[in-house]
Amino acid sequence: MFYIFFDAGIAIIFFLIGICFYKSNGKAANFISGYNMKKDNQRAQFDENQMCKIYGKRMMYWAIPFLIGAIIDIFTNGIGCVSAWVVWIVMFSCHMVDRTKREKSK
Repeated sequence: MFYIFFDAGIAIIFFLIGICFYKSNGKAANFISGYNMKKDNQRAQFDENQMCKIYGKRMMYWAIPFLIGAIIDIFTNGIGCVSAWVVWIVMFSCHMVDRTKREKSK
């Protein structure tokens, strides 16, 4: 039962933070790691509104494995949680690779 609530809680957290980023009109850019430490002339190269929308969508997508994991945990306790974390690590790694490519192209 713990795994179901844990997966559902993580999914809700990712989804709510994603919505906040998506609807922030660029104001949540200060919460993006690394971006908040750039100088003003470097920040001018980025479209903060678009960047927050992209990050918000990704965070909402990150909620999906945990929702599926909660459903799997209903039938097999613990397997859904582990599989959700594995899928999330892969998604997060792809996000970091994409982020590095975007920053190098600017």
